[in-house]
Amino acid sequence: MNYFSSDFKLGILGGGQLGKMLLADTRKFDIQTYVLDPSEEAPSRIACNKFFQGNLMDFDTVYNFGRNVDVLTFEIELVNIEALEKLESEGVKVYPSPATLRGIQNKGKQKDFYVENNIPTAPHKRFNSIENLKSDVKSSVVEMPFVWKSAEFGYDGNGVKVVRSVNDLENLPNVECIAEEMVPFKNELAVIVVRNPKGEIKTYPVVEMEFHPEANQVEYVICPARIDEKVAEKARAIALNVSEKFNHVGLLAVEMFQTQDDEILVNEVAPRPHNSGHYSIEASYTSQFENHLRAILDLPLGNTDSKVAGIMVNLVGEEGFSGQVVYENIEEILAIDGVTPHIYGKRETRPFRKMGHVTIVNEDIDEARKVAEDVKKLIRVISK
Repeated sequence: MNYFSSDFKLGILGGGQLGKMLLADTRKFDIQTYVLDPSEEAPSRIACNKFFQGNLMDFDTVYNFGRNVDVLTFEIELVNIEALEKLESEGVKVYPSPATLRGIQNKGKQKDFYVENNIPTAPHKRFNSIENLKSDVKSSVVEMPFVWKSAEFGYDGNGVKVVRSVNDLENLPNVECIAEEMVPFKNELAVIVVRNPKGEIKTYPVVEMEFHPEANQVEYVICPARIDEKVAEKARAIALNVSEKFNHVGLLAVEMFQTQDDEILVNEVAPRPHNSGHYSIEASYTSQFENHLRAILDLPLGNTDSKVAGIMVNLVGEEGFSGQVVYENIEEILAIDGVTPHIYGKRETRPFRKMGHVTIVNEDIDEARKVAEDVKKLIRVISK
């Protein structure tokens, strides 16, 4: 099939920042794109050929959108799977597949999948409601502390809470959830795997993630991870095994814990471009977004090696500010060598809302980390 400068249509479910960054590569290759998103101000609106506003969880909306395209992908997991299955049965190529998404969308099912496939992960227990969890805590079937996770609809630190006392359970929503044993880890790592329908597969280098202690959001992504090479090899091997078991096409971001004794435990996965791979736009030979596009179109995969060390700093709305966004001191960070800001196109900021990111590249990872700290202190996402 001729994808380039043709009538071929690629559909993207979700028009947020991930879609916007993916569209930079569709425009580079002149691939026609349709985007569906619930917001009329979706960041992807400015870069696609046709934009449709609608509910991603509504069967008819997703199905009717998908009938207009040749290949369908998504930048968010919260989409109507039944519509994807019907489209696939009618000949629309959907990547990653609805079958892959079914095993990932619900975090309880995802955790069970790891256990069933002998993939190392933290022990867990599933619950239909918060009341059932409270009962097991009261009877000491579940011991504190543990990590509570909503089975569905969690993102960017939402739907996750460390439970250290019975009081911590009081304000949690009464939804399906899991209680996960706390892991005494020394690093949070991630590996992005890319795979096309032919079965060609590659991994990006292991990255290290530093989280904000309050928002439970990634503050820094460091590539390469500052870990022993044997640990890195183990992490990549486990990521490849996870990819094989899910039989995915496109990108699969595998988030992991490195324990105190250097074991690797899988935390969770995302079947799409991921925050842990944003550094690749500037630091890699082929960005995660271009490789996702190559994979879902069954094209040869690009080189996943890094050209230089890369660190990504997330730009999130500061506490105490809501409204029309202002990026304070952005001119100052633009004056620093090796610094590239990415602004996502969200006009309104609020505390901890993900508004952009900054990539720092340098041949010296330690120097890049110092510059990243300077950038973090300089730029502020506030409101008028």
